Amino acid sequence: MTAMTPIRHRSAPSNVDRGASARVLLPGTIAVVVGLTALLPGLAHAGKCLFISSYHRGYEWSDGVERGLRSVLEGKCELKQFDMDTKRHKELEHQQAKALEAKRLIESWQPDVVITADDNAAKFVIQAHYKDHATPFVFCGVNWTVEEYGFPYRNVTGMVEIAPIQPLLDKVKALQPVHGRAIYIGANTHTETKNLARFADAAKRNGIDLDARLVDTADEWLAAYRSAQQYDFIVMGSNSGIREWDEERIAAAIVPESKRLSITSHGWMMPYTMLGYTKVPEEQGEWSGKAALSILDGTKPSDIAIVPNKKWDIWTNTVLLTASGITLPDHLLSKSKKIP
Repeated sequence: MTAMTPIRHRSAPSNVDRGASARVLLPGTIAVVVGLTALLPGLAHAGKCLFISSYHRGYEWSDGVERGLRSVLEGKCELKQFDMDTKRHKELEHQQAKALEAKRLIESWQPDVVITADDNAAKFVIQAHYKDHATPFVFCGVNWTVEEYGFPYRNVTGMVEIAPIQPLLDKVKALQPVHGRAIYIGANTHTETKNLARFADAAKRNGIDLDARLVDTADEWLAAYRSAQQYDFIVMGSNSGIREWDEERIAAAIVPESKRLSITSHGWMMPYTMLGYTKVPEEQGEWSGKAALSILDGTKPSDIAIVPNKKWDIWTNTVLLTASGITLPDHLLSKSKKIP
C-alpha cells in the first residue's frame, strides 16, 4: 500500500450505528459517562498491563490494534501480550483451551488491568471467567454490540467496533442510479456472520436486496466473485479465516473479472476492492490504552462508558477501477488513499 497520511473522518454513528451504540451505552445501569481526555492523569501510576489478542501477530487488524495500544502504554506500564490465535484455529476446543491458558497467566502474573481485542477474548475469557471480578478489563474490537456477552460488568469497559455501513451505502447510491441488488462475500466465520447481519439490516432499510456467500476456501471465494458480477454492486467482507488464500494469486485473478463496483469496510481487503471506508484499528488500541491508564490511576471501569469507534479512512483501488471501466468523482479520488 502507498504510504500516505490517512484521510480520517469522524461522524456520528449511522442509523445502524446508532442502534448499536444505544445498546452499548450501559443499558439498565447507572454510569458516569466521562470523556477519556478528562480521565487521563498527568502521570499514570506504574502497573502491569496484560494484552490478550483473540488472533495472531501478522494479521493486519490485530497488528494495528497492537500498534495503537503500544503507542499509548509503552513506558507507562509493564506490558505483556498473549495471542489466542483463534482466527487460524477456529475449533471450540482450541478457543476454550487458549482462554484457560490466558486465565492461568492472569492468575500467575496478576496484572493490574487486562486489555482484550476482538470477540473471542471477550467471550471465552471475560464472559466465561471474569464477570464482576476484581480484575479490571478493557475490551476493544467487539463487533457491533456487547449484548451477547452481557456487558457491562462492574469490572469491564471498552470500545465496540462498528463499520461505516450507511456512509458506504450512501456513496454507492450517489455513484450509480441502479443499486437495487447486491451481494456480500466473506469468510464463513462467526465474525462475518455478525457483519453480514448488519449489512443485511442496512440494505433492507435502503431498499437494497442483499444476497450473500460465506465461503471456506480461496477457490470458493473466486467462484463467488465471478458470479457476483451479475449484481449491481459487491460488498466485500473479510477474507480472514478463508483457507488457501494467496494474496498475489487472488489479486491477479480478479482483475479481468471485475465489472461491478465493490466496496468494503476492511482495510486489508482493499487489494481486492474498488472503494473502501475502512475502520482504523489503531483507534481501538489507542482508546483502550488510555482507558487502561485511567484505571491504573484509580478510575473504576464502570465509570468509563462503553463507546463505538468514530474514525475511518477512505481508500480506492486504481488497478480494479481501471480494469472495470468504473469512474469515480475527482473529489473522491483526490482525498482517498490509493492502492496503485
